[in-house]
Amino acid sequence: MASVSVTNVRKSYGHFEVLHGVNIDIEDGEFVILVGPSGCGKSTLLRMIAGLEEISGGDVAIGGKVVNDVEPKSRDIAMVFQSYALYPHMTVEANMGFSLRLAKAPKEETQRRVRGAAQILGLENLLDRYPRNLSGGQRQRVAMGRAIVRQPQVFLFDEPLSNLDAKLRVQMRSEIKQLHQRLRTTTIYVTHDQIEAMTMADRIVVMRDGYVEQIGSPLELYDRPANLFVAGFIGSPGMNLIRGKISSTGALEFVADGGGRLPLPEGLDLTQGAEVFYGIRPENISISEGGIDAEVVVVEPTGAETLIVSRIGQDNLVMALRERVSARAGERLSLMPDLGRLHLFDGATGRRLE
Repeated sequence: MASVSVTNVRKSYGHFEVLHGVNIDIEDGEFVILVGPSGCGKSTLLRMIAGLEEISGGDVAIGGKVVNDVEPKSRDIAMVFQSYALYPHMTVEANMGFSLRLAKAPKEETQRRVRGAAQILGLENLLDRYPRNLSGGQRQRVAMGRAIVRQPQVFLFDEPLSNLDAKLRVQMRSEIKQLHQRLRTTTIYVTHDQIEAMTMADRIVVMRDGYVEQIGSPLELYDRPANLFVAGFIGSPGMNLIRGKISSTGALEFVADGGGRLPLPEGLDLTQGAEVFYGIRPENISISEGGIDAEVVVVEPTGAETLIVSRIGQDNLVMALRERVSARAGERLSLMPDLGRLHLFDGATGRRLE
């Protein structure tokens, strides 16, 4: 196992720069997820760590050693791809032990490592099968097993669950997390799915347009997003974000550009007329007498909770309730945000206001 350091790393294709001085320090044994929308540079960064992409600037170090000019096979890493990349003419056992045979490892050692990985992943009864006889989840386990037998310093996962159906993705998320808890190998995992990031990572790196927006634990990012992008990206359903201004005609309140008015907690040091974004998560809004008058637009019962989209002025507000609600579209409700869970962001920069 080893730490991984990414220091001021840049990547350019000609005059087009796709990574702009990225800095990330990953501790030995840590599970870090790079998350962001398509095109943000997360997979490019992972491939640079793996040695599959040249580094235009900065340094990548594994175990304290800069590996910019080290061949991928000499970096002591193992990568699991989205496409599984299994050899169709080889059995599960042959696929998992292929890298060891290439390295001319003793046959007994190869068998021991393959059997050990198969036991960890529940593949003992599938070693004689071919990939065409396996389900998607089983193929992904084989790809993971092929990485495990190498006993690398670092695991790299590039959107490994994208090809699986929703139910299997949930199962595999749990299995990958359990695998990391058992092996404690440093792991860097790329996904565009923020739910995967929230449920699996020790720390999350949120990326956008080649920049790192915020690094922190899942709950740090959820409870204290650094800016509008992180606030809107982390969480499902996403945070309600409404643009408006601060008004202090009487009690301090927020006046949305769409005409609605929302309460603010006492003691805020805000300037009259300051442009801000009012952020409140759906689960931090409740139905309360004497609250804000809102019109119900859509009711979405999911079983575990009920999502209600309501309209205040010209802005929509999503509320998530654990209890069953009989509201219907067109009815009116009295809503109250939990002001202790309110988030405010600067209207010009999008940065969080403390």
